[in-house]
Order: sequence, then structure tokens, then C-alpha cells
Amino acid sequence: MYRYDEFDHRFVKERVSQFRDQVERRLSGALTEEEFKPFRLMNGLYLQLHAYMLRVAVPYGTLSADQMRRLARIAEVYDKGYGHFTTRQNIQFNWPALKDVPDILDELAEVEMHAIQTSGNCIRNVTTDAWAGVAADEIADPRPVAELIRQWSSLHPEFSFLPRKFKIAVTGAPHDRAATKAHDIGLRLHLNDEGEPGWEVMVGGGLGRTPMIAVTVRDWLPERELLRYLEAIMRVYNLAGRRDNKYKARVKILVHELGAEEFRARVEEEYVRLDKSPIEVEAAELERIAAYFAPPAYESQPKVVASFEEARLKDPAFAQWVRSNVADHKVEGYAIANISLKPEGGIPGDATADQMRAVADLAEAYSFGEIRVSHRQNLVLPDVRKADLHALWQALAEHGLAAANLDLATDIVSCPGLDYCALATARSIPVAQALSRRFADLRQQHDIGPLRINISGCINACGHHHIGNIGILGLEKKGVEFYQITLGGRGDDDAAVGSLIGPGFSGEEVPDAVETIVGTYLAERADGETFLDTYSRLGAAPFKEALYAAR
Repeated sequence: MYRYDEFDHRFVKERVSQFRDQVERRLSGALTEEEFKPFRLMNGLYLQLHAYMLRVAVPYGTLSADQMRRLARIAEVYDKGYGHFTTRQNIQFNWPALKDVPDILDELAEVEMHAIQTSGNCIRNVTTDAWAGVAADEIADPRPVAELIRQWSSLHPEFSFLPRKFKIAVTGAPHDRAATKAHDIGLRLHLNDEGEPGWEVMVGGGLGRTPMIAVTVRDWLPERELLRYLEAIMRVYNLAGRRDNKYKARVKILVHELGAEEFRARVEEEYVRLDKSPIEVEAAELERIAAYFAPPAYESQPKVVASFEEARLKDPAFAQWVRSNVADHKVEGYAIANISLKPEGGIPGDATADQMRAVADLAEAYSFGEIRVSHRQNLVLPDVRKADLHALWQALAEHGLAAANLDLATDIVSCPGLDYCALATARSIPVAQALSRRFADLRQQHDIGPLRINISGCINACGHHHIGNIGILGLEKKGVEFYQITLGGRGDDDAAVGSLIGPGFSGEEVPDAVETIVGTYLAERADGETFLDTYSRLGAAPFKEALYAAR
């Protein structure tokens, strides 16, 4: 994990001090809310429906146990006892009092955290594969490059006032678990014919009111040239991106309007023109950063762990959890344990202070003190000995964290919606809770198989509904909330935007509608097919027929 140096500590402390003065001026009335707005946004503070909301940065979703404990303390002391983990691998606190925010930032700074660039028209938190560094299929750990990009982009003087917010996702695995094609820039590591690592650069993805899948502008870029190429992209976007219409200001619109070839040509021209010396990545610098992500001291473990296999045979519930929530590790005898934050009827992504502390304790006991936040609003313990998995699962169950539903029907991604968000037009949390209860039967979920349901409470798509296999979009018309359903979306290697299935449903009708869609899939699926397989083979027709024939 990356550690702050003396400069980082001083820099973050100075920013907190500056913001404390700005907050005091707002509280005294010296600043109006409108005058205060740009200052608070620079520090991740939004004004939502009922209160301020503080979004805390979790770079590439990696947390230490101490950092998680501090988040728990903040939830307990300054909020209502819980926090909300987001699709950008960050955490949000929904109820801080403005007077307390400088103290919260001070507490965060003590554990090397902050809220800088979690809002505003700048490069936001760089996200990555939640299994980075440990996944069995990985080419290389992408987090050193993610950290490099974080350092390059933090308060970059040229890219702090972009036409719109900008999101970058990085993956070092052949299977995309970071939804790279749904980002402004997606980076995927490949090996060339000589076995040298380099980056595929994709630009122009994004969701929101105009969802698009990114296009590849470079198939393979040497690592040392990555920042220069990113800087070229950002310069082209900063110069040519629209600023007259916020809804057409994202880089995806620029790529679309110029055409991929023209956009690529402009980037290549800028890339060649740039003086490479100040921004070329030196091998020594990458090695310095990579050293912070060195593997922990793994113990030698047997290939077959007898106690683990015995526990699976004796305990069906544990076996079910292993089947859905445990993934292969690159080191023999170890596993990746995914912790679902989607209990039956729960709020997706929410964790109480007690749960956060429990995860921190378990991370120290079983996973070298490290925790990850996934873009699916779950947590991950990346380095668990297989011999410890049963004990870990039992401990998680004591804290309501052992739901065996990863990537199943109740592993629902949802934005906060109209319960909190000032932009939302419909509630999303109650819909997620109703669906969670409807599909609570774990045996049924495992029979259904992989199924990603995503819900957004407005067209801004913070719940990533466009890339949900079943996407649900809450809207409002004449004071009434209704929900559109899309099918076939996905954020993986074959990323696609879901297609609207037809007229919308009321919130009360959504569980029945989703159950009808799932029932149609179960009736039509061929042996071994997933929901997406069946939808790809049959198209939307049988699902439409089932949904609307009786209406």
C-alpha cells in the first residue's frame, strides 16, 4: 500500500487548514452558499437533499485496517453510524454537520486519507480491479500505475478545471473487472510479442444521459510513455471539449462528434509535440512506487488444504459462500474473500461502524491488514489462507457480512437515489431492498446464476444501470416515480449498454417485472447458459412478450 511521505503529510494538512478557514467564513456568513460552493467541492463536500455529504477518496479502492477503523470512528462520531461505499470505490458520509467537516478531514489526514478531487471538473479517483495484485489470472498488479496516475493528476494545474469530471479505470488482468470501457479513459495491460508489458488505451466511455462504450485509440503503449499519452488526451479534451453545455461536455461526446479517427489523430499529434522529458516515466520511479505494493510475506501452503476441503464438505452454507464469494489467488494455498455488503433487505454498499471495525479486525487477523473496496459496492480481503476461510466466514456471519450472493441476483448495485441525492428524480434504495427480499432464496439465486442488477435514481447513472444485465432507471413524470428497465448491459470484456425493453413500471411493479424477466430466462435457457447468454441468443422479444402481453 502506498504511504505518504513528508510532503504528502504537509500538503494534506495545509489543505485542511485552508478549508477550516473557508468553513468558518461560511458559518459566520462572510461567504454565501454560492460563494462557498467551489471551495467545498474542491474538498469533496456536496450539499444534498437533507444535509451535506462528504465523499472520501479511497485511491484504487485500497484501505488499511487502520484507515477502515478511522472511517468507522467518523461514521460513529460525526454521522449516523454508517457509511456508504460507492461505485467509484470511495466512501460517502451522508449526514456530517458543516462545522465538523474540517475535524473529519483532520482525522482522515492522520491516517493518510483526504477528500480532494472527489468532486468537481477534474480527474477523479482512479479505480481498478478490486482483486489487483492477487488475482490468479493477472498479468501484473495495476496499482503502481494507478498510483502514478493519482500523483500526476492530483491538483494538476492544467487539468483542475476541465469541461467536466473525468474518470480513469485501470486493469492488469485479461478479464476486465474494472469496467474500463465505461470510463473516460480505460487502461488495460497487455504483453506484446516480445513479452513486454504495455497499455491499451481506450477513450470515450461513460454512462449518464448519453451512455457510450470507449474506443481504443492505442493498442499498446510502452509504460514509460503512458503519462505523456494521457497528458496528450487531456490536452485535446481540455482544448476542444465543450463548455457551453454541461450535458455535452464529457470526452465521450468529443470523441463521438470528432469521430474516433480524428480524435486519435489529434491525440497522436499532441503526443508527438509534447516535450517528453518532464513527464516520461522513469523506470526507477515506477520501481519506487511498485515497492509500496510489494507482496506480503506469504507462507508456504499445501496445494490441497485438508481442513478447508473438509469444512466445505461438512458445512453446506460455507460451501455456498465459497462457491460465490471466494476467488482464486495467484499464490498457492491462499484465496480472495469477497465480503458482500448486500444482506437481505439491506441498503447496497452501506456498512455500519461496527461492521467496518469487524472487517478491519478480520483483515489484520487473516489478510495482512489490507482491505479493498469494489466498484460493485462490496469489500474484499485479498490475501486469506484457505485454512482460515472457514473461521473468517463464521466471524463475518456474526456481523451480518456473510451473504453468499456475489454476482447473484441480490448483489444489487444502487445509487443513494432520492433518499439522499439532490440530483435524483426517483428512489432507488427501496427498489433495491424490495428486489433483495424477492430473490432472497439463496438456492434460487445460485440456480439463476450470474446476474447483475443495477439501479439508478436518475439519468446521471451513478448506479451504472446501463451496464447492469438488468438495469433499472428511476425517473419522475408529473410527480410520479416510474422505472425503465434495460436488458443486456455489461461492463466486462464485451462491454455493452443495455437496451430499453419498453414502457416503465411503478416502483411497486418492479419486483414483479424483474421476476418475470428472470422467469422467462429460466424457461428459455439452454444447458449451461447464463442470463446474458440466453438474452444474446434470443434477443428481447420473449422478455417483452412476457412483460407486456397482459398489460
